Amino acid sequence: HVQLAESGGGLVQAGDSLRLSCSASGRTFSNNAMGWFRQAPGKEREFVAGISWRGENTIYIDSVKGRFTVTRDNAKNTMYLQMNSLESEDTATYSCAASIRSYPSRRSEDYRYWGQGTQVTVSS
Repeated sequence: HVQLAESGGGLVQAGDSLRLSCSASGRTFSNNAMGWFRQAPGKEREFVAGISWRGENTIYIDSVKGRFTVTRDNAKNTMYLQMNSLESEDTATYSCAASIRSYPSRRSEDYRYWGQGTQVTVSS
């Protein structure tokens, strides 16, 4: 049974930091790109960040560039999202996903496995 599980969300103040983790079980994703998506209440799900299978290639949505960093540890089958200088606009449920490709894309259609999500709330 393949499962992605996010952790690390919470309630923080604007300007604070959080680190999200995405742990995979049931199979390894060391050959797959992975990504983070988020969905705020009343809004469409949007791509946030993605990382290639070896971690050497990363992409970000413009609004988080310079503030968020995506990394992965294939030995632990885990991906991370370090979020700094959080803003109220970052409030959302954050989900991780494993791609069918080796390099990340912004298209949710390229991601096959999804986690349940972890809530991030940033108060201003």
